[in-house]
Amino acid sequence: MEEIKERRSIRKYKNKTIERDKIIQLLESARTAPSGDNTQPWNFILVQSEDMKKKVSKACHNQQWMNTASLLIVCVGDLNSRIKGTDTLTIDEHSSEEEVKQIIRDTAIAAEHIVLQAENLGLGTCWIAWFKQNDIRPVLNVPEDKYVISVITVGYADETPAPRPRRKLEDMVHYEKW
Repeated sequence: MEEIKERRSIRKYKNKTIERDKIIQLLESARTAPSGDNTQPWNFILVQSEDMKKKVSKACHNQQWMNTASLLIVCVGDLNSRIKGTDTLTIDEHSSEEEVKQIIRDTAIAAEHIVLQAENLGLGTCWIAWFKQNDIRPVLNVPEDKYVISVITVGYADETPAPRPRRKLEDMVHYEKW
């Protein structure tokens, strides 16, 4: 897919609002993502106000460039999709439960669907995961039994980064065993 080859992490955006139908298309692409046992653990918080974008960017190690994006899509994994009775369970970066890893995996697939659909629609994105649960949850009122997987900045790109170096296939592919 051309979108896979052309996608870049964008950190500078034009001051242009994203059309509502494009936002719906981004969310629809995530909604149709595959998940283990069809649990669909993902939820999305759309952040568009300047005030909330500033709070989210501050929680993401104060990355002020995030505020140039028209939209932040916060991707949140719901533990209830795989673990019952999570109202007393707190999940953070140190949790070891297997189900948590599956929830992260599945929500990451949905998030990547958003990124590729954005490229297809002429929008730029950047996947942000530089935050701690204890910093970002309170900003967005995310319960402790939910896990923030990523924040995706979305907007019309105001830069054209060159491709980054990639490892050769022969350096990463193994046949039959390591």
